[in-house]
Amino acid sequence: MGISSIHDIVQNDAMLYNRNAAKVTTDSKSAFDNLLNSAISMYKEADDLQNAAETSEMNFALGYATSTHDLAVAQQKANISLQYTVSVTNKALEAYKELMNMQL
Repeated sequence: MGISSIHDIVQNDAMLYNRNAAKVTTDSKSAFDNLLNSAISMYKEADDLQNAAETSEMNFALGYATSTHDLAVAQQKANISLQYTVSVTNKALEAYKELMNMQL
């Protein structure tokens, strides 16, 4: 094996490393994008359920709806969704703080 062959091998390894690093970066960005989109949709869903509960309350108060069951269900859905969203947010912040406190 000559010097030029070793140089070619090193160069090929560097190219493979760069390709793999780019792929990992792309996968990481994709994973973060998925996580962010999921969080955004969770907040939107919680907001939609809160708005639906408020609409049900207004309809009940104005006499357009007479079912207390439907009102209670809408309120409970909104409450559970809000509790879940707050819980997930708190855990994410806790994990972020823990990562920031790590020493490398």
